[in-house]
Amino acid sequence: MTKVIKQHLIRSLAQGQFISGQQLGDELNVSRTAIAKHIKALTELGLDIYSVTGKGYRLSQPINLLDKNTIDSLLNDTRIVVEVHNLIDSTNDYLMRRLPNQLTQGQVCLAECQSAGRGRRGRKWVSPFGSQIYLSMYWYLEQGLSAAMGLSLVTALAVSDAIKEYCDVQVQLKWPNDIYINGVKLAGILIDLEGQALEPSHSVIGIGINLNMPEQAAKAIDQQWTDLQSHCSKNIDRSELSASIIKHLRARLVEHQNHGLTPMLDDWHQQDVFLNKAVRLLTGERVTSGICRGINNQGALMLEVNGQLKPIYGGEVSLRGAS
Repeated sequence: MTKVIKQHLIRSLAQGQFISGQQLGDELNVSRTAIAKHIKALTELGLDIYSVTGKGYRLSQPINLLDKNTIDSLLNDTRIVVEVHNLIDSTNDYLMRRLPNQLTQGQVCLAECQSAGRGRRGRKWVSPFGSQIYLSMYWYLEQGLSAAMGLSLVTALAVSDAIKEYCDVQVQLKWPNDIYINGVKLAGILIDLEGQALEPSHSVIGIGINLNMPEQAAKAIDQQWTDLQSHCSKNIDRSELSASIIKHLRARLVEHQNHGLTPMLDDWHQQDVFLNKAVRLLTGERVTSGICRGINNQGALMLEVNGQLKPIYGGEVSLRGAS
């Protein structure tokens, strides 16, 4: 019942108009006190709701809720299973829990909000309600975990494809899993894997994109960030952009499955934010300085140190600009 009430409140408030607690209580057959408690719970999810005596409750600005029917219609492919959730712990964790028999190839989980969104290296991914994209896709790796090499790079290219197509914004890519605009972070990618190196295995590809960051949520982010709406000339429809990401991600994954990374190297290097620039590679307490020379066909960073090229194959590392 609690879930039904929250979903009704969210839909009622989404347009950004005042709606009285009495009216909401009548619609749901609960007391105004109960409505007030549920409104408080929604504000704790990051929804900016305020109340005015005599008028009721209102969102500070309208929210564009995800619409599964719109996404399915735009994809126009009955093989693609798309689930849309209001609140979930993590879209990646949700799919990982369903391995291996409850998923189909390319199945997608989207959420309005994550209570335990994850970034790389155990960091929390700030996930305010109804203003960003939190999307995960399951992808079966028939050739084993070795086929996962470069998956984050393939995913970054797919997100770039979708953003360019949808709002004509050119992003930058940072090895191994970040997407930038004008040198500032826009989105991140998290790959979870299960299986053995030489046996059929499983991957869940997670994507988090800042679309229209609420002011309150922004205070919880401890690095420079930007959001797509700040660079896009049209109002972003989250369902339309989600469908475009799903379409391009499937296309890039199929290309990678059939041909590897080699055909995508030029696309990556054209958007590599650090290509031929001085960088620092952080591995725990160790810092290695060098020049970024792009990536190779296995997805490794090619780092030039004292005139020698060294391939860096990911792991617990972080790439930064020299300054």
